Amino acid sequence: MKKTLALLLAAVLLLSLALTGLFGCSEKTLLDPASPVTLTIWHVYGEQADAPMNLLIEEFNETVGHEKGIRVQVTNVTSTSKILAQLLDAQSGKPGTPELPDLFSCHTQNAPSLGIDNLLDFGEWFTEKELETYVPEFIESGMIDEKLIVFPVSKSTYALFMNGSQFTRFSEDTGVSLDDLSTWDGFFTAAEKYYKWSGGRPFCAFDYLVRHMELDILSGCGKLEYTESGWYDESDPAVKESFSMFAKSLVQGHIAVSDLYANTQVMTGEVLSGIGSSAAVGYYNDTVTYPDNTSEPMELQVLPLPKSGGENEYMPQTGVGLCAFRTTDQKAEAAYEFVKWFTESERNLDFVVSTGYMPVTNGAFEQIEAYTFTDDGYESLYTAIKTMYDETIPVVRPDLEGFYDKTNALYAGLRDMQQALIERAENGESIDTLTEEIWEFFCGID
Repeated sequence: MKKTLALLLAAVLLLSLALTGLFGCSEKTLLDPASPVTLTIWHVYGEQADAPMNLLIEEFNETVGHEKGIRVQVTNVTSTSKILAQLLDAQSGKPGTPELPDLFSCHTQNAPSLGIDNLLDFGEWFTEKELETYVPEFIESGMIDEKLIVFPVSKSTYALFMNGSQFTRFSEDTGVSLDDLSTWDGFFTAAEKYYKWSGGRPFCAFDYLVRHMELDILSGCGKLEYTESGWYDESDPAVKESFSMFAKSLVQGHIAVSDLYANTQVMTGEVLSGIGSSAAVGYYNDTVTYPDNTSEPMELQVLPLPKSGGENEYMPQTGVGLCAFRTTDQKAEAAYEFVKWFTESERNLDFVVSTGYMPVTNGAFEQIEAYTFTDDGYESLYTAIKTMYDETIPVVRPDLEGFYDKTNALYAGLRDMQQALIERAENGESIDTLTEEIWEFFCGID
């Protein structure tokens, strides 16, 4: 079913591009090796000089760029949280700001702020056959007004990260296996057993709790609608049922909302596992240090997200792509050549495996199993990513105004409430009553 939906999505996407008459670039190149064109770029992939993005740009300049007459020059390396403001400042001519780049990293939801008419439609250059090699949901996520404005070069998702050393002991004592964590039912059963086995520690810390509620609702219902205020419809039984599944475990202390990022609590032994961004793999140490100052190897294990058991299963897709300002046709062709080269399957996989991101072509995903990893934790992550690619549908959550303020308030409140709720549960109060109390707090966020 997952592959069928992906093929249908690809067909609709490619047809929409074809109907606009945008397929295919000119047979006559505008590029001239004797007079190279320079493309400036702002990106968010590491500030160090030897960051993978910078090294690949150097490789391009020395090979294909040299042959075709293209030179890519990095003029700003920044962060996803800062780049839009910097672009807007440059676009408005704010004193002291650098010139606008030709290429830049951008979230799809931020691109309209720069003016869609100002941005290159990559669909004017990539052919139908070329676009078929990319994960269709990733291409679709960069479409705005039927134009391919944000071209995918990498994506991130979420995964379940595990302290492998401690899980081995827990498994030996309780019989819980990694396979038991493949579903939410098995996950919450394991969380309850771990709480008892560990003497009252949470099994898992969540970075983005409501995102998993959303995926669970999609799996069970096939759709999820939001209110005009940008929150969840509390009158929808599916919302309460799914949220309550997590809330029930929270009030008993079996899981927790992370303090900031779950990897910190896993590395300090406060929890056995954490669910967060795949890119977090780079922040896990080789050693876990427990509250009593003892330590042991982390032996990081990474698993796919637990499944809900619906007709379809879903995985998050997040991250920036590359945009280009529309200037000259020559620069447009140069941007097309660079992006096509950068996302070729083998090269794209080499780029993402050092960062915890997902590649963007079907061919790159197929190469994961044969890839030689130098780190067992990274190999575990990409095995999990490949499983989710095979078995789930990547989805982007809508960008709703004020949504993150609401979720931050929710998570802060849950952290503040949890310890008292755990104590009340241990003193015999009804778990259902405590769960309802959290549900009422959730409803009050809107």
